[in-house]
Amino acid sequence: MSSPSPAIKPTRTRHWVIFFAVTLAVIQYIDRVCISQAMPDISRDLQLDERQIGSIFAAFGLAYALFEIPTGWLGDKLGAKRVLIRVVLWWSFFTAATGWVWSYASLWVTRFLFGVGEAGCFPNLTKAFSTWLPFKERTRAQAIMWMGARWGGAFTPLLVVAVMTFVPWRLAFLIFGMLGVVWVLVWWWWFRDNPRDHKGVNAAELELLKENEQNADSHGNVPWRELATRPTMWLLWAQYFCLSYGWYFYITWLPKYLKDVRGMEIKSNAVMGWVAQQLEGSFTPETSLKILAAALAGVPLLFGGFGSLTAGAISTRWLSSGASVVLVRRTFAIIGFTGAASLLMTSFYIKDPLLAMLAMGMASFCNDLTMPGSWSTCMDVGGKYAGTVSGSMNMMGNFGGMLGPFVVGQILYYTSKNWQLAFLVSSIIYALGAFCWIWIDPVTPIDQQAKKKSAD
Repeated sequence: MSSPSPAIKPTRTRHWVIFFAVTLAVIQYIDRVCISQAMPDISRDLQLDERQIGSIFAAFGLAYALFEIPTGWLGDKLGAKRVLIRVVLWWSFFTAATGWVWSYASLWVTRFLFGVGEAGCFPNLTKAFSTWLPFKERTRAQAIMWMGARWGGAFTPLLVVAVMTFVPWRLAFLIFGMLGVVWVLVWWWWFRDNPRDHKGVNAAELELLKENEQNADSHGNVPWRELATRPTMWLLWAQYFCLSYGWYFYITWLPKYLKDVRGMEIKSNAVMGWVAQQLEGSFTPETSLKILAAALAGVPLLFGGFGSLTAGAISTRWLSSGASVVLVRRTFAIIGFTGAASLLMTSFYIKDPLLAMLAMGMASFCNDLTMPGSWSTCMDVGGKYAGTVSGSMNMMGNFGGMLGPFVVGQILYYTSKNWQLAFLVSSIIYALGAFCWIWIDPVTPIDQQAKKKSAD
């Protein structure tokens, strides 16, 4: 293809892919996080104890982990369009089905099947990015997408409280399940796996995307041996396991922690006490306390969104100035992990509930400083296999996401609710993630490494 005339400006059709990614990330997190806020009502109606609650949270993480690689591989083989249509419809159905459960076992199975669907989301969005976005825009796109995901989750507690003020929790899950169906209809109409097939992309924009041409093709021949034996992959998996172990607390146990440990303290803060007084003019004291707790529960995810955005913005400028990709990604990851470890533990010892949640919010902010670099590494290391590589990283991360809520439940059950020990374990695991980044090579593609070995 000949180079376009300088007079022709590239269209910006590719940026709509970021819009679709953000909206789906928001929907995914609403559907994922809503159960933690509804769990007090669910556990009351189904008579669940701490071990069972932890096991139900873990069921999602287990399924999410097991199906990351299969759905990422399907994206590489079939294209992101078809796979995302299938998985979004799947998880939307089981979001609604959560409202139909009648026992611990039925809820466990439903949440497991819900996780099977959600597992396909981010690997296939990453696959779409690797096809539709030039190299220099990818880190920023990942940052924006994760910001949207976190902020969607941040406002979910308040959204759930608002919805459940008017409808029972069973009907609320049906309402949340409809969001994905609407997204699928628009995605099916607009998206194309290859930008060349989209009528809104002009020749100048295609020129920007010419480096992605091989990524648009279907690839089922993944170099599994290289994927499984390369040290960088093991370290990438390990750091994401550590990250997710600590982070899952925010979307599973946090509402119960606020209720059981901080519930009596919330109104003791001058600001929160004043807000409670204003709310009690329109709501009962119990509902007012629920609203305040829901607002506090959203703080970590709100701050996490700022963390992703900050990392993406600074990384882009730093790289534009000529800094090494390896240096930039390692710096953000190490600062992120160590900051998350120290601030999470600090939040437990702060007596003032508002200041404690701000410290926890900063722990989440540090957590998400690592996110754009981790997912951009999947695109750079994965190349045309970006769906599979990102799926494998997210798989290992969600084994951490499965183990974290399960371990917290066991600790609370067998130690008479020793929340301090639960926080300590999470902080130690966070700290271990920082060490992984000392040796990760975040830039060399696996197919390039495989070709080099063959030549040798």
